[in-house]
Amino acid sequence: MEDTVPTHYWHALDDDRVQCDLCPRACAMGEGQRGLCFVRKNIGGEVMLTTWGRSSGFCIDPIEKKPLAHFYPGSAVLSFGTAGCNLTCHFCQNWDISKSRQMDRLADIATPEAIAAAAARHGCRSIAYTYNDPVIFHEYAIDTAQACAERGILSVAVTAGYVSPAPREEFYRHMHAANVDLKGFSEEFYRRLCSAQLGVVKDTLRYIARETDVWLEITTLLIPGENDSDAEIDAMTQWIAEEVGIDVPLHFTAFHPDYRMTSTAATPSATLRHARAIARGNGLRYVYTGNVRDEDGQSTHCHSCGAMLIGRDQYALTAWGLDASGHCSSCGAVCAGRFDAQPGNWGARREPVHI
Repeated sequence: MEDTVPTHYWHALDDDRVQCDLCPRACAMGEGQRGLCFVRKNIGGEVMLTTWGRSSGFCIDPIEKKPLAHFYPGSAVLSFGTAGCNLTCHFCQNWDISKSRQMDRLADIATPEAIAAAAARHGCRSIAYTYNDPVIFHEYAIDTAQACAERGILSVAVTAGYVSPAPREEFYRHMHAANVDLKGFSEEFYRRLCSAQLGVVKDTLRYIARETDVWLEITTLLIPGENDSDAEIDAMTQWIAEEVGIDVPLHFTAFHPDYRMTSTAATPSATLRHARAIARGNGLRYVYTGNVRDEDGQSTHCHSCGAMLIGRDQYALTAWGLDASGHCSSCGAVCAGRFDAQPGNWGARREPVHI
């Protein structure tokens, strides 16, 4: 069964096809055909979303898992996704969901109001649109964000940032935080391994940082031999410092062999630490390592005096050195981010939820 709703970002072509305008792929579809994302389909001469109200599952996570290090640390976030994706990443770490072409994977049926009620019932500070990219379930994500906002629950997008300008502007009006995957820093990498364009993602990062109040963090999955050279990391982090901002946290995470890259070796911890050193050398104040055990690389330090502000052991908080206004307790320097007076106490738990 498909639950379809009309979409807004499309137009009719002269040859009886319709073109989806949600992302730069501009998929042209004849009657009954789907776009590359698989979830947007020409039905009766208009583009419909076929996964509204259906999810691949719901789970309460620590916000640190998104990863977001400076957005209400220690708080619980209700995470969910649907199926499909508008990129073709050979290294996808969630490929069983994002590359799914089976609508029966979407076993959990939930309206936006039911999701908001569940998040409130379980004490979640926020809800995350994740596992696959919320760009492709644009309407469902926005409807859910609006229902959550009525209950004071915040919305977090975990996304590759591959979206066209008009829907991007509408989408981020409803988001409070985003973690954007900057998958590499060459057009060749994006073309060969993602069938996409780096320039589009750079535009999204600049847009969020400069034209919205959305809290932004960036993640780069370092893949041995593909995007982990000193030259590429140096160029990327210089660009982030100049175009996005030195206060935007950057997460370097470890690749593990999966999907179409099972013969590529896992990322050594030393590669992540080295990348972190390059990024900090280029002026980025908050740089983290992920998917490895590295307490120093996952903890937040004051950019001014070096004091420990937030200690982390993977997803668990171990120390807190911020005052009630988000300043360093040692020297008074501000720590960029969104903080409560005290950290949350969700810990490292992962709790599946049925709506």
